[in-house]
Amino acid sequence: MTNVAEQATTLLALHSNPKLLTVVNVWDAISAKIVAEVEGTQALATASHSIAVAHGYEDGENIPVDLMIAAVGRIVAATELPVTADLEAGYGNAGETTRKAIGVGAVGANIEDQMKPLAESVAVVEAVIAAAQAEGVEFVLNARTDAFLRAGDRPHAEVLADAIERGSSYLAAGAPVVFVPGAVSEDDIKAIVDVWGPQKLTLIGAPGSVALPRMQELGVARVSYGPFSQSVALMALQDLAKDVNASGGLPKDYRHLN
Repeated sequence: MTNVAEQATTLLALHSNPKLLTVVNVWDAISAKIVAEVEGTQALATASHSIAVAHGYEDGENIPVDLMIAAVGRIVAATELPVTADLEAGYGNAGETTRKAIGVGAVGANIEDQMKPLAESVAVVEAVIAAAQAEGVEFVLNARTDAFLRAGDRPHAEVLADAIERGSSYLAAGAPVVFVPGAVSEDDIKAIVDVWGPQKLTLIGAPGSVALPRMQELGVARVSYGPFSQSVALMALQDLAKDVNASGGLPKDYRHLN
């Protein structure tokens, strides 16, 4: 547990650093090993969607929680870097799920609010923080608000205000950072950071998102890539199948990685 506590402290420091923390999400031991070997990689993050579909489940807490935790544990065992886990909404008991994640070596987690009533969502954040404190770990909770993802046809100003209010509540409840996935613009980032302060907002890198250097300039703490990294890997696999079916073969820049 001492090593876990030390890694948690390291992960928290990486989020507090003005240098943008970038994490390419992984879903199993080999993807963790490959990403960890890339120069400049400082931490790993799992992607719940990627782990679920790799095990034959749809995303959305359909995978059994113990199977998800076991997958996280195999990723932790494959690297010496700190690992933060995507734990969806906590699988019905966010505090207990956090305890299990810490038990396999995870030192941070995403927990999504699914736009549930604010008081209920704050209670989940408090439960996660309490569980981590009981384990003696300065756990890096990346409290996620789905305000942008579930915006629908609501006015943008209303969505932004909702995200800011929810994130502010999660920070007040003890979360060190707040994750706002979705189509977040540069102006949105400015507005959020103006209220929360720098190194409190985390984002997802997606097609058309704000450039990484600009995110850093604006005070974003971290950017991750969710299921997009697995899609990139699967694109390469599908392209190989197409080439082979067309009487081709391995790409000219093939590298032996496993």
